[in-house]
Amino acid sequence: MISLAAWGLLAALAVALPVWALSLPLRDASLADRVWSLLVAAPVLVYAWALLPPLQARDGLMLALLLAWALRLAVYISRRNSGHGEDRRYRAMRERHGGAFGLKSLYLVFGLQAVLAWVLGWPLLVSLGQGVALTPLDALGVLLAAGGLLVETVADAQLARFLRGPRPQGAVMDRGLWAWSRHPNYFGEACFWWGLWLLALPAGGWASAWTVVSPLMITWLLLKVSGVALLEQDMAERRPAYRDYAARTSAFIPWPPRRRAGP
Repeated sequence: MISLAAWGLLAALAVALPVWALSLPLRDASLADRVWSLLVAAPVLVYAWALLPPLQARDGLMLALLLAWALRLAVYISRRNSGHGEDRRYRAMRERHGGAFGLKSLYLVFGLQAVLAWVLGWPLLVSLGQGVALTPLDALGVLLAAGGLLVETVADAQLARFLRGPRPQGAVMDRGLWAWSRHPNYFGEACFWWGLWLLALPAGGWASAWTVVSPLMITWLLLKVSGVALLEQDMAERRPAYRDYAARTSAFIPWPPRRRAGP
């Protein structure tokens, strides 16, 4: 298993390295975001090639869910980022590191994302090809993963529609799922990975429970690093109306909005 895991890491790096090389003349490190889902899928496809066939129902469900997630995210990010240049997060890093950022982005951005993507695939590394039949309890994992994927798909579509349409200067998206959560797309993403882990767990047995590091890691990243925490600070600085929105809307878990305070 260790050697197969190493091949999985190499697969992620094999995707990251040429994209890093392409980012240098373009001066656009946000290319890493466009291939994030491919970085996740590449190691899993290596595991599937090595461990399958035969393809059992559990294997098919896990692979179908993962590939649906990867395809949706790749298309969404490519459309969202097209024509907008380098994301402000990477522009800030470029300004901080100066002329050395091109080289440093190899490990600060592309290499790091390849390793994180590899870690996300650990539950499938230990569960694919084990031949463990599905049980009624597996419905929980499937529903959580599929439901999470649906939530983030709807949330992203609602936000994209809002950004395309006419809106007042500084307006904040507070309709649809965004009326119940300030980050419903991130909530759906976390649910997806917890559901996939629950679906993988019975195949690997309790000895594979350590792979819980995968959903824990992505939840931590979404809440504390690259997701909620980063966007909250940015939105509060750029959009004054965001403070009122934050005061009445759950940060992460969807919840009925609080009433606006009276005059």
